[in-house]
Amino acid sequence: MLNVPSQSFPAPSSQQRVAAIGRSKVPLKPGRSLMDWIRLTKSGKDLTGLKGRLIDVTEEELAQHNKKEDCWICIRGMVYNITPYMEYHPGGEEELMKAAGRDGTDLFDQVHRWVNYESMLKECLIGRMAIKHVSISKEVTSVENKMNKHLNGSVASSKMSRTSSKESHPWYDWFQTESLVTVAVYTKMKNVCSELVIVDHLENVLRGEIIIGDYSYLLHSELSHPVQKDIEVKVSATAGKIEIKMKKKEPVSWKSLGQPMDGHNSFLKHSQRGLYYRKCRLASKTDINYNTKLFCVQLPQGCHLQVPVGHHIYLKMNISGVDIVKPYTPVASCLLPDAQYSTFCNKQCLYLMIKIYPNGSITPHLENLTVGDYISISNPQGTFSSFQIENVMDVFLVAAGTGITPMIRLLQHVLTCVSSLSNKTK
Repeated sequence: MLNVPSQSFPAPSSQQRVAAIGRSKVPLKPGRSLMDWIRLTKSGKDLTGLKGRLIDVTEEELAQHNKKEDCWICIRGMVYNITPYMEYHPGGEEELMKAAGRDGTDLFDQVHRWVNYESMLKECLIGRMAIKHVSISKEVTSVENKMNKHLNGSVASSKMSRTSSKESHPWYDWFQTESLVTVAVYTKMKNVCSELVIVDHLENVLRGEIIIGDYSYLLHSELSHPVQKDIEVKVSATAGKIEIKMKKKEPVSWKSLGQPMDGHNSFLKHSQRGLYYRKCRLASKTDINYNTKLFCVQLPQGCHLQVPVGHHIYLKMNISGVDIVKPYTPVASCLLPDAQYSTFCNKQCLYLMIKIYPNGSITPHLENLTVGDYISISNPQGTFSSFQIENVMDVFLVAAGTGITPMIRLLQHVLTCVSSLSNKTK
């Protein structure tokens, strides 16, 4: 008997539902494609109406520009005149008007967090939001006096607050031998898996990000001394401990791990963490059919990245001076022809099955890549967890066209679990 999904499928917060909302498109007029927009931004035409001036914008002034023929939007403190972009927006004018004359950061993050808006809208930049100057009232001064009188109590309270925060905040330590440096991260969480640990070592900079539920913990440091390019990552799921092992180039004693860099030792909502990209080498390109290709991209040395089942990555290419970003879901290496499987099947490779659209914004440029070229790939993104299907008896997968790509690894994962369970019961 067929199990019919409930009316809440997809779940309200699932990637399927979010994607369905964010990827709603409307027909655009001829001459209003992404490449047409790029050509317009390169034409030298004044798209701001300010003749190149940058201004500070108050909330009151921003609110006045809330019409289709005069529309300003604020994203992360920067104000853009998106009036000329209206007809080029794939989601339609109505979607943009939801943030007209106000701060549209939250709306943007819900739908297009991966889009490089700074590059897309740089010719529309009006300026930044003006800083509000708050006058200090007598009431505030009175409160400050009371706080000073009770300083000891405040200090004690502050210590309690820090202790409480530290209890939920991951932390790290490091130690060394004559030839090895080890960074240990203590997440205080069980069931931490290797797929939720992303480490990059590039030009003597160590960047490690650990995904813990809805949060992201970041290590980011310029190392004190050079180390070998290759790194080793070990994850103890039961202890919630992660070790990053690096081999010293010289047997010297380190006085510190290194110089902290932007975001080091921070613990933020994952959605608040910007996307991080690394350059990956195209190892092979194989025809699947007349308009679909399988791209095998090789992660750089010193990179530990595994895309969880049901998650995706973003490809970024600079086209005509504009960064174009598109999401793609890696597929299983089993799609490789037998002759290539042994050569390219390893943990340092990702496999992307991509349909080439002749008039697409990025796929024609992907098709023109040759083996050895480089392309930027982001950290994995997504909310799906394989735990959601652990106790499910029936799994039904519905996909159309290249929508099959997320299903391939999910199906492989389900079959692997069934096979493992079958072997245990024998």
